[in-house]
Order: sequence, then structure tokens, then C-alpha cells
Amino acid sequence: MDSETLQTVTEESAVAGATVAAKRFRTEFPIEHKDGKTDVVTAADRDAQQAVIDRIRETFPDDPVYGEEKGTATTVPASGRVWIVDPIDGTNNYVRGNRRFATSVACLIDGVPVTAANIHPALDDHYLGTPDGVTRNGESISVSDRVDPDRFEVVPTIWWDFDRRAEYAVATSTIVERFGDLRRIGSAQAALSLLAAGGVDGVITNVETNAWDTVAGSAMVEWAGGTVTDLDGEQWTHDSRGLVASNGAAHETLLETAREIENVRE
Repeated sequence: MDSETLQTVTEESAVAGATVAAKRFRTEFPIEHKDGKTDVVTAADRDAQQAVIDRIRETFPDDPVYGEEKGTATTVPASGRVWIVDPIDGTNNYVRGNRRFATSVACLIDGVPVTAANIHPALDDHYLGTPDGVTRNGESISVSDRVDPDRFEVVPTIWWDFDRRAEYAVATSTIVERFGDLRRIGSAQAALSLLAAGGVDGVITNVETNAWDTVAGSAMVEWAGGTVTDLDGEQWTHDSRGLVASNGAAHETLLETAREIENVRE
């Protein structure tokens, strides 16, 4: 299958899901909880995911889809083509009327991302990427060229649950001690999109990440000239624990910060 078709399906499926999410945004709808007080889901999540899948199936009826909501593959296959979908990344933002949420789609072949899209409908921002580069609303983007950690804005991402608040506290304290400022976005894909566009300079967590929260954005960070590793400084993959993403400068300092968070667990 040619790369242009993969790009088209990635973008159009993400737009289809984002359109559903946007239509329900800031309307009245029931909110359900999955695994905890902050792990919420809505009918919009499920309907948006179905819209994404429907568009993918139009062109690739037999491809596996690995998504956040039920009814998709339970693992990411190591070989072949697979689609990774988060219908609304940042659902807690979404249900509070906060515009920072995204519909995310990535296509992997043999475990390697080949196309990615993060559509932020409430912000009217479309991030699209391939190994050839990344665009936002049709304009080429890249990570920032800042090198001084005192000028960095760094995002602690993914949720530290109530039994892991000591890690959360260390994450925030070490960031403000080592870098210029801290940003908390509430959506990993939104944070990684901003990093790819130079809006922030680092995104870190020691938490076990889900592929749907991270793959599209992490791929775009690398395609936009940045660096993404695990806590050991090795190449990040969808099943890595922890994530350290940067513009490539001061990456070692970001790694040290992430490891300080991790040390709280030991």
C-alpha cells in the first residue's frame, strides 16, 4: 500500500472522530467512570472511536485497530499493519469544557510508526506527520531550538494516581528546580503535539503509558527533529515504561529529572 493512501486514511479517520467529539463538546451528556475517580469516559469517546474505525475499515477492512475504548484489539501486533486510536485524548479536559483534547490516530507497520495525526477540533489545529516531516494546519513545524534549561517549559504527563502522589510531587518539584517553567496540559497527545511544534521543550513521565496516549505524538516529536527515549535513554517504543521527550537539547537533564521521579518508587 502506498504511503499517500496511508496518510489520507490516517488524516480522514482522525478528522471523522474529531468531528463527532466536537459536536458533543460543551453539551450535556452522562459521564461514566472506568478504573477510578479521574478515569472518565463518555458516549462521545465511544462514538468518536467508531467513526475513526469506520473510516479505516472503508479502505483497510481487515486491519487490526488498537483503541482505548472497548471493541478493538487487545494488543499491538509486532508485525504487519495496525492502527492505534485514541478517540478523545484528554477526556477530563473534554468533560470540563477545556479545549485541550485530541483525536489521535497512528499507523504502524511491523511496530514502527509510518503516519500519525492529532486533530484538536476545539482549537482547530491539525497535526499530521510522517517520517518526512510534520505539519500543523498545512505549515511545516519543528521542535524548538532552545538549549538553555532555564528557558525550557516542561510538561509532566500521564496521571499519577492517588497512591502515587509522592511521585507527582517530585515530578513537579524537580521540573521547577531544573527548568524555566512547568506546564500541565491534561492530554499527553496535546503535550507531545506542542513539543513537536516548539511550544514546549520537554515532556516526561515515569508512568506506564498506553500506546493510544503516546504513539502518534511521540512519532511526530521525532519526525519534527526531537528525541524520545525510555527512562534508560534507549529508543522509546509503545510498550516502554516511562517516556522522556525533548527538543534534543538538554535531554540528559530531562532524563535525570524523570529518573528522580522513578527513584521514589524504589
